[in-house]
Amino acid sequence: MSDVETLKAEVKKLSAKAMQAKMDLHDLSEELPVGVENVMVTAERVRDAYAALSDKRAELKALEAAA
Repeated sequence: MSDVETLKAEVKKLSAKAMQAKMDLHDLSEELPVGVENVMVTAERVRDAYAALSDKRAELKALEAAA
């Protein structure tokens, strides 16, 4: 598998992870005030997942531009 294909696979996995984290936060928000103690932890997980996705997309874009 090429580097580009590997990065595309990683982007796809990170995208799925980010979407799941976003849905978890959405589900948590619908149940408030139950689970309010989990909001910050879940929100941080969403932020981290989207940051990782953004970084990996930038890495892929740079690799594709160099090719």
